[in-house]
Amino acid sequence: MLGYYLQLAVRSLSRNPVLTTLMIAAVGVGIGASMTMLTNLRVMSGDPIPDKSSKLFVPQIDVWGPDARDAGGATVGNRLPDALTYRDAMDFMRAGRGTRQTPIYGMGMDIDPGSGRPFLAAGLAAYADFFALFEVPFASGGPWSAAEDQARANVVVLSAKLADRVFPHTDAVGRSVNLEGHEYRVVGVMRPWSPLPKFYDTNGSGAAFGNTDDFYVPFTNAIDRQYDSWGGIRCPSPAPAGWQGLLVSECVWLQFWVELPNPSAVRDYQAFLLNYAAEQRRSGRFRWAPRAELHDVNEWLAQEDVVPAQARVNTLISVALLGVCLVNAIGLMLAKFGSRAGELGVRRAMGGSRSDIFLQCLLETAVIGVAGGLLGLGLTALGLAADRALLAPGEKNVALDVLTRLDTGMLVITLTVAVASTLCAGLYPTWRASRVQPAWQLKIL
Repeated sequence: MLGYYLQLAVRSLSRNPVLTTLMIAAVGVGIGASMTMLTNLRVMSGDPIPDKSSKLFVPQIDVWGPDARDAGGATVGNRLPDALTYRDAMDFMRAGRGTRQTPIYGMGMDIDPGSGRPFLAAGLAAYADFFALFEVPFASGGPWSAAEDQARANVVVLSAKLADRVFPHTDAVGRSVNLEGHEYRVVGVMRPWSPLPKFYDTNGSGAAFGNTDDFYVPFTNAIDRQYDSWGGIRCPSPAPAGWQGLLVSECVWLQFWVELPNPSAVRDYQAFLLNYAAEQRRSGRFRWAPRAELHDVNEWLAQEDVVPAQARVNTLISVALLGVCLVNAIGLMLAKFGSRAGELGVRRAMGGSRSDIFLQCLLETAVIGVAGGLLGLGLTALGLAADRALLAPGEKNVALDVLTRLDTGMLVITLTVAVASTLCAGLYPTWRASRVQPAWQLKIL
C-alpha cells in the first residue's frame, strides 16, 4: 500500500512542477540556513576532550581583591582573574597537588630552517606533563622528561605541519632546529592535533578556533631565555619594567591546568586553594578575604564565553527563518491539496477512508521533505564553504576545516529535521484534505 501511495505522490507532484519546486525550495532554503548555523554551533559548543573534561581543572585565586581594575581600566568586579601570576603558578607547581599539572603561555619564535628564509612560528611553553594531560598524540618520539624540565634543556616538540616544513621527507626526531638563534633538539613530532575549541589556552594569542601551536618548549627554558608572552598580560596597575619585574609582579598572564582524578581530589584541591589564599593574606600580600575557584573544562569554556554570542544569535535567526519557510510551505500545500479536492472526493466516494486520504497526502508531504532535505544539504555545504572562504581566505586552517565540515552526524540530522519539520508543517493541510466531503465534490463535478 505504501508503494502505491508513493507512486501516487510522485505522479501528483509531477503534475504541477512549479508548485512542487516552490515547496521544495521553501523547505530547502530554511533547512540550509538553519543547518549551516547549527553545524557551526554544534562544533563550537562540543566537549573538546570528552574522556577527561571532568578531570582537568583551572584554578583561580583572588590576587587583586574586590572592585579591582586592571591597567587598561577594565573592571574585574566579582569575577576572578582568568590567569595566574608567575609567583602563584610556581607555588602551585611546587605543591604538586594534582596527578599532573602545568602552567602554559604562548609565544612566537623565528625559525631558521637551514635552507631558505627564516620564518615566524607560534609556540607554547609548558612542562612535560602537558602532553599526557591533554592526550597529545605523537607520530614519532615523545615529550621531554621531567629531568629536562629541571635542567631548562634546549628541547622541542614539533607539530606535524612544522616538522614537514623544516625536515621534509625525513624523521625530525634527534635533529636540531634553530629557534630564535638557539639550537633545540627535536624529541618528538606530534600527529595532527586540533581540539575544538582550543580550550587549553584561552589566554593565548590565537583564536579559540584557530590552528594549534607549531612547537612546544619547556616552560623553564622559555622563562630562562625571557621569551615574551603572546597572550594577554593584565595588571592591577601599570606593568612593571623588564622581565624580572613581570615575574615578581601581580600581573596575571599564565594559564594553569591540573589533573584531578576523582571528586575527593577535587575537594582537596579546593581546600588547598583557599588555604593558600588565606596564607597569602596572613603574610600581608592580600588584604581581603581569601577567595578561590576551580573549574573543569566545560565550566571553564562557559565562563570564558568561548562560544561567541553572535553564533547563538545567528542560530536562533536561522531557526526563525526555517519557521517562516515552513509557514510558506504550509500555504503552498493548502493550495495544492485544495486544487485536488475533486480527485480526493471521488476517491472518498469510491470507498476510500479519511485515514487513507490522510496517509496518501502525508506521504506526499514526506517526499517533499526528503527532496527539500537534499536541497538543504547542498545549500548547507555551500554555506559552510562560504564560511571557510570568509573566515580564512587563502589560508589552510585545520581547526576551521573541522568547524565547517558537514559530517555524517549532521547529514542524518539535516535529513531528519527536513522530513520531520515538513511532516509537521503538512499535518494541517493533510488533515484538511482528508475532510473533503464526497457529496459536495461529486455535485460540483
